[in-house]
Parts: sequence; structure tokens; C-alpha cells
Amino acid sequence: MADGARVYIDTVGCYKNVEDSERAAGLLEARGHVIVATPEEADVIVVNTCGFIEDAKRESIDRILELAEHRERGAKLVVSGCLSQRYPDEIFEEIPEADAVIGVNDYGRLPDILCNIHGEANERRIRVTDGIPSVLTGGRHILTPGATAYLKVAEGCDNRCAYCAIPMIRGPYRSVPMEALVGEAALLTRAGARELVLIAQDVSAYGSDIYGRYALPGLLEKLAHPDGDEDAPAWIRLMYCYEERVTDELIDAIARIGNVCNYLDIPLQHVSDGVLARMGRRSTRKSIERTIDSLHAAIPDIAIRTTFMTGFPGETDDDFAELADFVAERRFERLGVFAFSPEDGTRAAGMDDQIPRELAEERRDALMARQVDISLETNRKWIGRELAVLVEGAEDETTFVGRSEYDAPEIDGEVVFSSPSPVSVGSFARVRITDAMDYDLVGETP
Repeated sequence: MADGARVYIDTVGCYKNVEDSERAAGLLEARGHVIVATPEEADVIVVNTCGFIEDAKRESIDRILELAEHRERGAKLVVSGCLSQRYPDEIFEEIPEADAVIGVNDYGRLPDILCNIHGEANERRIRVTDGIPSVLTGGRHILTPGATAYLKVAEGCDNRCAYCAIPMIRGPYRSVPMEALVGEAALLTRAGARELVLIAQDVSAYGSDIYGRYALPGLLEKLAHPDGDEDAPAWIRLMYCYEERVTDELIDAIARIGNVCNYLDIPLQHVSDGVLARMGRRSTRKSIERTIDSLHAAIPDIAIRTTFMTGFPGETDDDFAELADFVAERRFERLGVFAFSPEDGTRAAGMDDQIPRELAEERRDALMARQVDISLETNRKWIGRELAVLVEGAEDETTFVGRSEYDAPEIDGEVVFSSPSPVSVGSFARVRITDAMDYDLVGETP
């Protein structure tokens, strides 16, 4: 196996996990292994898991057990990622199908681990998950289709929100030096990426640890205007920005730099000051409203995506009513809601006044039902107007699917449009919007 194993990598969870998988794939390719597109082709299957919330844990375990069936034909199974970082002993003991259980700090050793689990003389199970995770660098094998690539600007988190296990899993916040990011971005755009999605647990804190200041605006300048024009991405998208770090300087950079999307993901979590304080968030309702007003004043057509949490310990009926009224008043262009789940080792898991799961989910569903109407109303405003659409696929010879700058991949809506002539994946099409659905748009090329 040391020479040319066929490896399939299956990723569960967020964009950050996708980037980790691509780094791992690059490390394996550098050692002579081959990345394959299906588990049926593989000698080794790597399941990169998510351990953030209960639903993601279940999805990860289900996927592990599903892919473990390939061991019957001799394939080896490696479980990696956040779930195995959090629960290495449990996975090692309760999932004997796993030939190796590794955490988020073990990808650099993955080529050697593959060698050690292969061959009759070396058959043994491996468990390694100790230490502070390193920031993976080096080559990547892009696993995402189309013309979108992810650029992780930092690893870990220092925010210590009461409900979140990420600092325990990923370690402290560590920014990637700006020069390394600019160089990698150039490689990605030369390889065909038209859209770069900047990711981290907290993108807005970029640079605070190594430069002593929030350096995201400066990074955007360098990414948008590299030395060679051919290395500039058409779109730069910002995900996971904390409200208290959405500064006037950052707002100005988004408004001023042409290839930074008029889109910002700000996970607010709640709007009640009491709930925010118990969560360990630094935002207040007043600061949230001020930031939203500043964004809309500087960038009138910006799409703000946010997420809220229902059922956090101690959330009263009045707290939820305040949140629901806020959603109705502010009418976010993009919004997601998830019900609180107590995560092992977090402060929130041990808090008094736990909310019944059924009530948390009922409140979540009520918010999302309200958001459906808001989203449809927002989408209808585009009817009769034109949008630049990044083409991502074809449904048939004349029907294509893509996204505007106002939609992030996988989590937001799409634009389905007709064109009398073929358009290629990764190109941009001018699309006139003719109809709107709850989350998607319908159009045609002029």
C-alpha cells in the first residue's frame, strides 16, 4: 500500500472539514497514493467526521457504518476528524470495523498510518489523537466540483461560547500567515477556481494572534489584487464573521473591493441580551442592530446570512418572542436555525433551566416557517432584473444551475435558468430572473 493505494475520502460536516479532506488528499498524493471518486474503487476509505452537534454526530456514525461494509472485500477503514478527536476511545472500542481512529491533528501522519494498517505482517488497529492540532499547509487535492474553492485562513477558536465544543476539538486560534494564503489563492485560481470562500471558526478574528490586530481587510486587499491579474478570483466570499468584529474598516473593504461578494455570514445565535450573555457572546441587541444598519447603509444590496439557536438553557417565552419579532422586523436575506443540544464538556451542558428538546425544535420550526415567507418576498424582488450567475451544472441541454453572489454554496439557494446555447461549468452567465421560489430563482439568458 505504500506505493499507490487507492483512497476514497468521505467528508461529513462543514466547509472546514472539506478543506481538511483536501489537505489530507494532497498529502497522500505526494506520497504516491491515488485519490478515487467512489468507495467501490478504494483500497482505503477515510471518513472525515463532524462532532459539532448531535445531528452531525449521528450522521457521521451512520456514514462510518455504511462505508464499513466495504471491509468485506478487503478495504481498510480510517475514521478521522472532529468526532474521533472528541471521542477516540469510544469510537475505537465501539466501532471495531475501524482500522485506524485519528483526530484533527493527525492528518500529517496519515500517509504513514495507511502504510501501518496494510499488509499481513502489519495488521493492527491504530488510535492517535493527542496534541494540539497543527495548521495543515502544502498541496491540496480539490474535492469540490465546479469552480469554487475553500481557503481556511485560521484554525481553532478562542471565543469560548458556552454551547460550543470547537475549542476543545480544534485548539486555540492560529492564523495562517498572509503570504501563504495569497500564494495558495493564486494556485487555486490558476487551477480554475473562480470563487474563493474564506473560512475559519471565526474569519473576522484573522490576524489577531500573529499581527496583533484584525487583519481581514488587509487580507482581502491582497487576495483581490494579487501581483498577477490572472491570479485574481472573480468572487471572494466571507463566512463565519462574528458581529463584534465586523468593523467599519471591514465594511468599507467589502463595499469598495469589487470582487468581494456583497454577502456576509454573521452567525448571531440570538438577540435577547440575557440569552446572549449566558451564551458567552459579546454582542448585544444594540450592537447587532448597529452593525446591520451600517452594512445596509454602506452596501444597500448586501445579502446577510445568519443563524439562530433556539432552546438555549434559560430561554424564556419572552426571549423567544423577542427573537421571532426581530426576525420578522429585520427580514434577513438568508437565515438558518438550529435547536440547542447539550454538548459534552461545554458550560451550557451543565446549566440549569434546560429547555425540553421538543420545545427547542418547536421554536426552531416556527422561526423557519416565518423565514420561508421572508425569503420568498426577497426573491420576488429579483424578478425582471439580471444577475451574474456562476454556472455549476446542467440539468439538460438547455437548462443550467448556478448561484449568484448572494448565495453561498450548499447552504443557500440556486438559480435555475434556460439558455438556447450551451454554457460551461465555471463560467459566468447573465441571467434575467423570470420567477421566484421560496429559496431558488428561475431565469433565462437574455
